[in-house]
Amino acid sequence: MRILVTFALENEFAPWRSMRKFESARLGDADVHLAEFGGAELTVALTGVGARRAAATASETINRENGSFDCCISSGLAGGLRDNYRIGEVLAARRVFSEAPPTDGSSQLVESSGALVSFAADCGATVADQFCSADHIVSSADEKELLGRDSGAVEMESFEILRESQAAGVPAIAIRALSDTSAENLPIDMSRVFSERGQVSIPRVIGQVALNPQSLPGLIRLGKNSGIAAQSLARFLDIYVATLASQALRLETKSSSVAV
Repeated sequence: MRILVTFALENEFAPWRSMRKFESARLGDADVHLAEFGGAELTVALTGVGARRAAATASETINRENGSFDCCISSGLAGGLRDNYRIGEVLAARRVFSEAPPTDGSSQLVESSGALVSFAADCGATVADQFCSADHIVSSADEKELLGRDSGAVEMESFEILRESQAAGVPAIAIRALSDTSAENLPIDMSRVFSERGQVSIPRVIGQVALNPQSLPGLIRLGKNSGIAAQSLARFLDIYVATLASQALRLETKSSSVAV
């Protein structure tokens, strides 16, 4: 079974990469990592932060493979929007809402595959009715409270990844582990810490801390919680992709019997 898994950031993928023998490669303009285990042929693509990069990487990866993936998992970390969620909890979304209307006038909602959601629940994920793919980094608890009226978690990439996957006829799902809770403000302006490739720049992080020294304890806490979430996500994905591979013949049948 051929599975595409996307992460925005290298640190989101790092714990899983350390668990398995992934080989680095290039697929067009995309950085990818390849591995085989449990009957699954994995391609992991790092998109960088944001919808534009996510759409470009997903399109490049899927189209270069001629839509031959059996499924796609949009993965990584997210902010929790409900007060009953905990750090490190893995959520699977039934659908994803885009905060920014698509430029082609299409729907702001995209559905995950019902079968993939069902198997995620079987593997221990908490099923959320909706994720919000925001068009900016959501930093404040007040904004999280507003988004939490309709969504369970906020991130920035899943809408475009699911949309590109479905356009190529590839079933897809959004799965995220929570690195911060609904009551937390992010300690620094995270929009200023990413490189041109959409990855975290340590010098830029240091620069933000220098401008706001009192943010350091909160930044350390966020780093610790992000590590917990990434480890939790790695353990889940390791079980999940093996389960999908072992149940590949049941996916189509289960998809037709599960309401999303």
